[in-house]
Amino acid sequence: MTMKNLLMALVATTFAAAAFAQVEPTVEESGKAVAESTKEAGDNAKAAMSTEPNKSMDKAKAQSHKAKAHGHRHKAKKAADATVH
Repeated sequence: MTMKNLLMALVATTFAAAAFAQVEPTVEESGKAVAESTKEAGDNAKAAMSTEPNKSMDKAKAQSHKAKAHGHRHKAKKAADATVH
């Protein structure tokens, strides 16, 4: 009986690790996209409250964060598609 339980636990752990290995890149890239979007919002708010030349720099930073977030979202979508197929 103990051997059967041990074997079942081993099989369950193996499948869980395999599932996590497939899902992990999607979650990681999604988290990066959220972080970049948050930075973008912060820089936009900072730009709204500041005057030139800082305003231009903050807007440029926000655009950079927006582009990075877009890239991370794209990678997350590709990773999700790869997990499903």
